[in-house]
Amino acid sequence: MRNRRLENDPRYIGLIGKFISGGCHVYEIREERPVIEDGTGLFVSVGGDGTFLSSAVIVGDRGIPILGVNLGRLGFLSENTPDEAVGEVSAGKYTIEERPLLKAVIASSDEESLKSICPYALNEITVHRAGPAMLGVDVSIDGNPLPTYWADGLLVATSSGSTAYSLSVGGPIVMPESKVLIVSPIAPHNLNVRPLVVPYTAKISLSLRARDEKVFLTIDNRSMEVATDLKMEISMAEYSLKRVKLSSSNFIKALTTKLFWGEDIRNGR
Repeated sequence: MRNRRLENDPRYIGLIGKFISGGCHVYEIREERPVIEDGTGLFVSVGGDGTFLSSAVIVGDRGIPILGVNLGRLGFLSENTPDEAVGEVSAGKYTIEERPLLKAVIASSDEESLKSICPYALNEITVHRAGPAMLGVDVSIDGNPLPTYWADGLLVATSSGSTAYSLSVGGPIVMPESKVLIVSPIAPHNLNVRPLVVPYTAKISLSLRARDEKVFLTIDNRSMEVATDLKMEISMAEYSLKRVKLSSSNFIKALTTKLFWGEDIRNGR
């Protein structure tokens, strides 16, 4: 699957040509017509992390490994260059890692509308105010209530999502293989609240206190407005995503080169 803008990109055309010349049967999947052929052994996502997240929805629970090829801007899920992808996959220099997914079970008066959104997330699930008034978000972890968050919204992220939206709201950076979830308020109006890290086995329940009639519900790169009577339980999904990890992949290196982590003149080059 590719980003729509890449149809005539020479990098994309060259990537496809190299896979074909290496003896692979290659076919293209479009997001608006996501048909996966029987016998498919590898799903290649070409673009950025947004394309990778869309690819995860298309693959679903089929168990097909996804290889992310970065022709976008940042890329933590799609971190590999076209040359790295072809060279290392052809040489068998890769492993398959399991990335956990979140699942949202949602109750709302907008139940019919919610059928159109996939309830699984690789990075994060958020609720966010749609109007001018802040939200009160009541959260419980395995039935144990937390103090109400007064904020623009709330985010629950996986370890994979720690370098995505969670990072922007002040959440911790977490190694992808860590078995944890991150609960973070978005622009909190409390001076004494912090992001919370919980075991990935936790069941996280939330409900809202709101003066507006609607809020935004976002599941990875998919969003919709729902009624504020929303109640949601978030837990680990019954299946995980299989991601191709090349031998050259290094999370710490990605942090320093993509996010300039620790950039300091005293550290040298």
